[in-house]
Amino acid sequence: MPNPIREVHDKYQQSIWYDNIRRGLITSGELQRMVTEDGLMGLTSNPAIFQKALAGSTDYDDEARALIKEKLDAMSIYERLAGKDIQDAADILRPVYDQTKMRDGYASFEVSPYKAHDTRATIEEARRLHAALNRPNVLIKVPATPEGIPAIQQLISEGISVNVTLLFSVEAYEQVAWAYIAGLEAALKAGKELARIASVASFFISRIDTLVDERLEKLLDQTRDNDRRAKLKSLVGKIAIANAKIAYEKYLDIIATDRWKALAAKGAQTQRLLWASTSTKNPKYPRTLYVDELIGPDTVNTVPEETYHAFKQEGVVRPRLTENWAENLESAKEKLRTLAEVGISMKEVTDTLLDEAVKKFCDPFDQLLAAVERKRQVTLGQELAKLTAELGEYAPAIKAALEDWRASGKVRRLWAGDTSLWSGKDENQWLGWLHIVDMQQEQAAQFKNVLDDAKAAGFKHAVVLGMGGSSLCPEVMRETFGVIPGCPELHVLDSTVPAQVKTLEKKLDIARTLFIVSSKSGSTTEPNVFKQYFFDKVSKTIGADKAGTHFAAITDPGTKMHQIAKNDRFRHIFFGVPSIGGRFSALSNFGMIPSAILGVNVPDFLSRTELMVQSCSSCVPPELNPGVVLGVIMGTLAKAGRDKVTVIASPGIGSLGLWLEQLMAESTGKEGKGLIPIAGEKLGAPSAYGKDRLFVYVRLENGASPEQDAAMQALEKAGQPVVRIALADRMDLGQEFFRWEIATAVAGSILGINAFNQPDVEAAKVAARRLTGQYEETGKLPPESPILKDGSISIFADAGGPPALGNPKSLDEAVKAHLGRIKPGDYFAICAYIEMNGEHDVELQTLRLCVRDKKQVATTLGYGPRFLHSTGQLHKGGPNTGVFLQITSDDAEDLPIPDQKYTFGVLKRAQAQGDMEVLCERKRRVLRVHLGADVKSDLKRLREAIQKALA
Repeated sequence: MPNPIREVHDKYQQSIWYDNIRRGLITSGELQRMVTEDGLMGLTSNPAIFQKALAGSTDYDDEARALIKEKLDAMSIYERLAGKDIQDAADILRPVYDQTKMRDGYASFEVSPYKAHDTRATIEEARRLHAALNRPNVLIKVPATPEGIPAIQQLISEGISVNVTLLFSVEAYEQVAWAYIAGLEAALKAGKELARIASVASFFISRIDTLVDERLEKLLDQTRDNDRRAKLKSLVGKIAIANAKIAYEKYLDIIATDRWKALAAKGAQTQRLLWASTSTKNPKYPRTLYVDELIGPDTVNTVPEETYHAFKQEGVVRPRLTENWAENLESAKEKLRTLAEVGISMKEVTDTLLDEAVKKFCDPFDQLLAAVERKRQVTLGQELAKLTAELGEYAPAIKAALEDWRASGKVRRLWAGDTSLWSGKDENQWLGWLHIVDMQQEQAAQFKNVLDDAKAAGFKHAVVLGMGGSSLCPEVMRETFGVIPGCPELHVLDSTVPAQVKTLEKKLDIARTLFIVSSKSGSTTEPNVFKQYFFDKVSKTIGADKAGTHFAAITDPGTKMHQIAKNDRFRHIFFGVPSIGGRFSALSNFGMIPSAILGVNVPDFLSRTELMVQSCSSCVPPELNPGVVLGVIMGTLAKAGRDKVTVIASPGIGSLGLWLEQLMAESTGKEGKGLIPIAGEKLGAPSAYGKDRLFVYVRLENGASPEQDAAMQALEKAGQPVVRIALADRMDLGQEFFRWEIATAVAGSILGINAFNQPDVEAAKVAARRLTGQYEETGKLPPESPILKDGSISIFADAGGPPALGNPKSLDEAVKAHLGRIKPGDYFAICAYIEMNGEHDVELQTLRLCVRDKKQVATTLGYGPRFLHSTGQLHKGGPNTGVFLQITSDDAEDLPIPDQKYTFGVLKRAQAQGDMEVLCERKRRVLRVHLGADVKSDLKRLREAIQKALA
């Protein structure tokens, strides 16, 4: 199989360097493998990379403790820790340096960003670092600020090799190139050997497009002139590469001058252009865009982890930079001319980016030093949500599985998107969540801006209109953080039950409410009808022409919802990432935008989450990797028959189970296999449980329940396998989002299924659409035939129901016969298409606990249609161990849906009927109890019938 990393060098004389470093990369042997097997030619680093490395792992703790004993300050500790990584990396790369005659094989280390605007301080620090690192193949990184350029010239004149960083403009690059030449001329006069002086000019790419595209989009929103719109659209995503090509032209011009040729004759190396910032920030662009398009001779491309693996898998190796050179160069220049014509100044863009870039390195440097300081007082393990486990007889199997993951390099393969870990299909297309925290931190300003805008607009309420992955994280954040003073109160609507819609509506001041329509696909029925309903309400309240100002959309680029939001002039449109599935989207905009509007400090939340991201990274051994350990435990115990993952969470974070239900059920419940998540089930005595459970206790250290503590101790003493996760603070909830995402992917691998598809969810959607379509044609849903009626309650059963149920004559008899179908190892699932409220919940929780305690089986409770986008996949595609009680009801009051022939009540009934239809097709054991309009009274009757049946 061709190796694009080697191929670009061997065919087109471009070197691929790696923009990443951490201790584990070196000690694990991964960097050595990348050099010897992949053909990696060099490595770069920056403060942000080291901040993640030092703060996000325990790799440095022992050495840090030793340095603390030397009474060094945080900066000195950092330089010693990071400097050792650079030295070790340089040693690994030294053979490349020798074989290429000092052309490649470099590792780069950056001067403090605090000194970016101080020429003298930059020179002094570069000299000190050069001496301390003491490796010929180390480049000192110096930013190309106005103050940095004279420092570069001076350092080159002293024979110190330099990686010039933060180049955005062609003009700045020219200044740097001539500074390099002037430095070499001075070095030659001082008698230095020019061949030993190296430099690269790091020219940044993707950030150009990010800023320019943002400005182009604003101009597009402001004009309806078709010719101007076409001109603007022609520039989107094109300026960064055009800018790079013009810089490359300047490079060719410079090395053709007599001044350069005189130095080359004395052995001087050209200062190659190094393409930096080559990961795509825009999810609409191909992942390898800025690598594929910039392959050309005598250049370097430094790529981050995700882009590196993506290029290895799907890179297109052609000399795109130089092919049809004259034509493409002129096209690039024309694009820059057009950009100026439409009113965007490239100088202003590049000046802005340089200023922002220095700050972006200062901020993580602050965090880095803070993290080092924390290491002086506590170990990193105390900052992470710690995991401990008592697994009894299963401990040897867990140990063996972790060793298999280590020996087979499966953690690295997971991060690299190796589909053979799962089903060998398209899993690598759904791993964007691995890198979303980094992406979100780069967009940190948007979270403050959206909250500031909501406050300025006077919004008192914000409502997420979504389902499943689009609504469950906001629901968890809403329940966890409550109402934050001075910020809008967040609500979540993910039910088509008319009473639920009406209850929410009564809580709102429509004129002061922001509605957030959240749908990854953009075509999900529920968010679309919610939007229609409330858009109509807003239009009638403040006027149709202003209604869009009360709406925001979160959706993937190019979806139906994206178009609707543009047409209706929504206040905001936020994009999801196409490579992130809904249930893995908590840390993307689907979870974080509502959290920001709620008033959560999202940048701080993500910063804390980053600790878990780094601790779960590809370099961390499986036995120390928090997400992998949990996933191996869940997957291994599920294969041993303990597939009921029972989540117990402290009261302050009790709603976490809602999100975990979907993540586990929809990811693993397929092909007759699956983890069966049990959430919200109050703990009982050990005698209430069989041998099919794994208990996971997520304990909030500053808000733990003594009752839960005692119950967990009793379960552990009784021999049940127990995992404990200690969460220091609710702001660390993001750590759990990421840990469980890794764990679910790992468990899916162990179960041998594709953890990222949901093949059985669509079946119920198709059935519901068919039923609503029939209603639109005929004005009614297909008739149903109950097996019996008992007063206001009707009973329906699966196709095998009546014989199995023994032809019951009453509700009591039907319930008793249905419960008699429960066997050891089954789970009992309550699927309630009724309003979610306190009274109903008390009845249903009482009902489920009664079944659990008498039958010793796990129980679940899901409200419809929410659960269709959560546990619905498990119900239909997972193991046939579910015994289902579907609860539906008449509606005391129905609600019309604008622009639809069907109502909310009809949609709810169609969804319930479609759900049962598919359950019956899959030969599931299901009983449907249809209540009358007096839901409270009939629900009590049902609960009493179940208690009587189990007495």
